[in-house]
Amino acid sequence: MLALSPAIVFLALYVAVSLAIGDFYVMPITVALAASSVWAVVICRGHSLSERIETFSREAGHANILYMVWIFVLAGAFAALAKGIGAIDATVCLTLHIFPPEFLLPAIFAAACFISLSIGTSVGTVVALVPLVVELAGTGGGNVPLYVATALGGAFFGDNLSFISDTTIAATRTQGCSMADKFRANVLIVLPAALIALVLYMVLGRQTMLSVPDGGAPWWLVTPYLVIISTALSGINVTIVLICGIATALVLGAATGVAPLEACRMMGEGIDSMGQLIIITLLAAGMLGMIKAMGGIDYLLRHMTARVRGTRGAQCCIAAIVSIVNLCTANNTVAIITVGSISRDIASRYGVAPKKVASLLDTCSCIVQCLIPYGAQTLLATGLAGISPAAPWPYLYYPWALALTVTVSILIKRKSR
Repeated sequence: MLALSPAIVFLALYVAVSLAIGDFYVMPITVALAASSVWAVVICRGHSLSERIETFSREAGHANILYMVWIFVLAGAFAALAKGIGAIDATVCLTLHIFPPEFLLPAIFAAACFISLSIGTSVGTVVALVPLVVELAGTGGGNVPLYVATALGGAFFGDNLSFISDTTIAATRTQGCSMADKFRANVLIVLPAALIALVLYMVLGRQTMLSVPDGGAPWWLVTPYLVIISTALSGINVTIVLICGIATALVLGAATGVAPLEACRMMGEGIDSMGQLIIITLLAAGMLGMIKAMGGIDYLLRHMTARVRGTRGAQCCIAAIVSIVNLCTANNTVAIITVGSISRDIASRYGVAPKKVASLLDTCSCIVQCLIPYGAQTLLATGLAGISPAAPWPYLYYPWALALTVTVSILIKRKSR
């Protein structure tokens, strides 16, 4: 239990204090993470201080974390450069003239669902859509957290369902089932949730009054966004996607008279704006890595599987352990891999079909990853939007609808082979 206390300290300092005050901007998430990180180093027993700091630093500097930092740097550079040359203004004007304002929210959600399903990554979807979504809301006078939440929910639709998503691959491999079987089991849970969220966004869209700006930048300046979306849909690595977008924006900037040094200044400001996001990512990774190193995850797995009873109980246990481990690791793929073998043992003992287990692992981990304010996708989206990581939380209708449909799927008892 002591090994899990850093996560409790963080949640108490950030979430509980913010809820008590009623404002998520009062308590900085960096301070809450720094305090919980210090606590994690202090309580780590059996090691010298230098060894504890080394463990923390190794977890914070893991290859996956530094890969995310690269994405943050490139995303900041692209967002600032695209805005500086007028690409975002042109795209916003074109979008607001194509879609009636009342249909903009459901259109954003549907676009995020389609892109994420095609490319299999929520991070790539956030990179492609969120800068545009933020400008759409800002230009038209909309609610920025609501628009960011709409894109985030759609991004996790494909992360959960796509055949090429890393979570799908991890879930099916750990359970020994085919992707087609997992897809058939999963779509019965995911599709109703997506339809519920779409209806809610349609209702909200009718209540949202956006103003359509006159004039704007030349329409051909939308090209960087077309390059970003088309390369993302082709399955290219997200870093290459961002580099292609930056290169396109540099060419168009030169064509419209933007000096090379001015373009470099814009990109520099965009990279600087990612500084807090990078610090949050490093602190969260180090703190959560310390929890795992001290045995907190092993403790959870032992105690949560000790009293499983019946098929429904087994499914509830699998859903709970992957959710809590995801809460402690802030990475849905890592959570699935961590609990994959023990979930397979539980399923075999109580007669739960492998495709059902794979679906539960993928779906529940995506729900938690979408809702936690320190997940990479939320940090990236809110960092690009310049808002608090907790700001989109009240508008994340899709993960809550998905939690409802998962619960119903567990309560409906089906025969398992």
